[in-house]
Amino acid sequence: MRKFLALAILLFVAITPTLAFAASPWTEKETYGDRVAGKLEFGLKNVLLGWVDLAYEPNKALTDNKNLWGGLGKGITDTVMNEVGGAVQLVTFMIPVDLPLPDNGVDLG
Repeated sequence: MRKFLALAILLFVAITPTLAFAASPWTEKETYGDRVAGKLEFGLKNVLLGWVDLAYEPNKALTDNKNLWGGLGKGITDTVMNEVGGAVQLVTFMIPVDLPLPDNGVDLG
């Protein structure tokens, strides 16, 4: 019983921060096939390009006249979240349940 309770608390703590993120862009698709394809593309993009935030966020912080260390921290956090979240999206792409990522994952636009 203790293991179940510990697992439930760990799961709750892990999911709670993601509730504040906006829904992933693929969730707006109409059909199941479009959602699955969108989730697969979203996951693949974040797994392959999640590391970009490691350089992008500190650069953005410097150009916005903010703290470099805050940008570096956000870059590291976003990189880890995008890589891990993208991997989860890839593994579960057949189940169209959203796992939101910070800033909607990697955005190259």
